[in-house]
Amino acid sequence: MKNRYSLVLLAASLGVISCQEKVTVDADSRIKAVKDSVIVYEEYMGEEPTTPEGTEFYEPKVAVVKPATTNSAPSDAIVLFNGAGLENWISTNDSTAAKWHLNKDGSMTVNDKTGNIQTKQNFGDVQLHIEWKSPLPVQRDNQNRANSGVFLNGIYEVQILDQNDNPTYVNGQVGSIYKQHVPLAMASVPTGDWNTYDIIYHAPVFNVDGGKIKSGDITVIHNGILVQDHVELKGTTPYIGWPKNPAHGKGPLMLQDHGDDSRVSFRNIWVREL
Repeated sequence: MKNRYSLVLLAASLGVISCQEKVTVDADSRIKAVKDSVIVYEEYMGEEPTTPEGTEFYEPKVAVVKPATTNSAPSDAIVLFNGAGLENWISTNDSTAAKWHLNKDGSMTVNDKTGNIQTKQNFGDVQLHIEWKSPLPVQRDNQNRANSGVFLNGIYEVQILDQNDNPTYVNGQVGSIYKQHVPLAMASVPTGDWNTYDIIYHAPVFNVDGGKIKSGDITVIHNGILVQDHVELKGTTPYIGWPKNPAHGKGPLMLQDHGDDSRVSFRNIWVREL
């Protein structure tokens, strides 16, 4: 009786039976919908293997990639900046040569009020590595302290900010997807030390009429700490207004000149196309 009673309660909770224990037409369709939604892996159907070899395969071969070291990128990466020059970057304003400062230590620093810079090459889905630091001595506060940003496709911003002892709105703090997703943690190193961002980006997909049929997503690891976990891009990341969803293909990676003498520096930038 106990098992029958449990089944009756379960069926009732799903709307499968009435108080007279009669299955309705609507309940039948709901049961079918539940069955239809069950995940089935076709490759695991049929007679189950009885030996280890039955579930082993040797193709396709996996590419061999030499991992990154402190001063080098992975062997299959596109190096966008290694301190040698700014030849991979242009001014976002007018597509002329990037005008940011090139430093003797192999980094580059925002040249205030010269505008954003972006890659000459366009990218879609990527793994991006970038290192950045805020300057010492500390200047200003809130959103005006060492503010910059990394823009995927040129329009989706991962925020850069000196957050140490510097409160601001949490969907605009360091590690946020600007104005959309609050980071899971604040993982900054001390002001003046080098931070790392490792970003996995999958671009949104649009149909032929320009409608978005699949959202993009971003994962961000800040100094080895997961701060954005495969979050959905709801659209662009504007300072004012709601996210927008203009149809687009591949686009540049862009670094922001916030225009307030932020003096944020960057080094060791590389990308792997996915």
